[in-house]
Amino acid sequence: MKTHVSLVLTCLFFSLSGYAQQNFHDYFELKSLRVDFALSGNATSQSAALQQLREEPVWAGPVKNLIDDFHYGGYYVNVYDKTTQQLIYSRSFNTLFEEWMTTDQARTEVQSWTNSVSVPFPKKEILLEIAARDKKDMKFYPLLKQTVDPASIFIDRGKLKENKITQIQYKGASSGKVDLVFLAEGYTAGEQDKFEADAKRFSDILFQTPPYDNRQDDFNVWAVGLVSEESGTDVSGRGIFKNTALNSGYYTFGVDRYLTTPDMKSIRDAVWNVPCDAIFILVNTEMYGGGGMYNFYAIGTADNERTPVVFVHELGHSFAGLADEYFSSEVAYNDFYNLEYEPWEPNITTLVDFDSKWKDLLPAAVPVPTPLEEPYKEGLGVFEGGGYLSKGIYRPMDHCMMRDYAPFCPACSRAIHRMINFLCDKEH
Repeated sequence: MKTHVSLVLTCLFFSLSGYAQQNFHDYFELKSLRVDFALSGNATSQSAALQQLREEPVWAGPVKNLIDDFHYGGYYVNVYDKTTQQLIYSRSFNTLFEEWMTTDQARTEVQSWTNSVSVPFPKKEILLEIAARDKKDMKFYPLLKQTVDPASIFIDRGKLKENKITQIQYKGASSGKVDLVFLAEGYTAGEQDKFEADAKRFSDILFQTPPYDNRQDDFNVWAVGLVSEESGTDVSGRGIFKNTALNSGYYTFGVDRYLTTPDMKSIRDAVWNVPCDAIFILVNTEMYGGGGMYNFYAIGTADNERTPVVFVHELGHSFAGLADEYFSSEVAYNDFYNLEYEPWEPNITTLVDFDSKWKDLLPAAVPVPTPLEEPYKEGLGVFEGGGYLSKGIYRPMDHCMMRDYAPFCPACSRAIHRMINFLCDKEH
């Protein structure tokens, strides 16, 4: 993505590190302000436009860790107090549009995609900002800045469809837990019992997988039973199209195994009344495939033989911001990483700023980069190949969940623990 921001706004780089955490109840109520917005552009530029604001009855996010200091993702939503200009909330995320901008299609077309984020509902006027990362310098620049009055008549306060919500696991108040939500996709009215059983099975899989096995008490788990008119999902490359609740499908960007949905509005409509920190869309099909975008959603199929590891892998992307560590599989991206800068993902490095990655975890005798040979090849190191490139990007171990479904390496495990702590309002 080569982003050149050309809006009326002055494109100033901002740093989040100088802001202190705020007192939640001074600024916010325990409910959500949902922000639907469009991202439009092509391979060389993008812009943002507000589509809708909604008041929704639940806030499941942190009430202490309000400022996101991970510096992950391709975008930030920032909330400033209107009177003092103080940053009072921030959260980073990725989008499917961001990935589309790196494809061949984006070199010849202009498109617009709907996106959605939620922030705590403000008690008084705020400045709402959407900022995007420019891969030329890895800094964030504002795309959209909007004053929001919480009393505005233009904020939608209506109820949406109340789908069946099943509590799979409850360990305590949402402000101190990670709320994981499974959404049914491609399950008909007669298949809802199967969905609930599948969601329970996936929950069990997660908590049998290190490092999640030691953090089960930090999670609440919910299942939202969306009803689709037809079973399954689109397989556009084979001429198969299904009428489903979330409009998902394979062949995203022309890649047969890449299963996603661009329909963020339907996803956010589905979770409007359920505590939600992380979303996994469970698709009722046996085909292999999935996808995951940081702080957006992860998606995978229910019944493929590799379902358990695909689920955990894709959740690694969406929940902990982990990068793919493989480098030989088909992808649709062009110049996805700028090798002159350190990538933001915690489990890959260009060695530009390796001190900020897993250097502190390495044994002193391990060379950097690390040769893929004895005595190093089975341990933690800095092995070339990752992030879809065989040269110039390095991964922590030869094998990991983020490459080939091996157990999570120490660098990935630490990133997962840090995200759980952040969402549970603990030190991270």
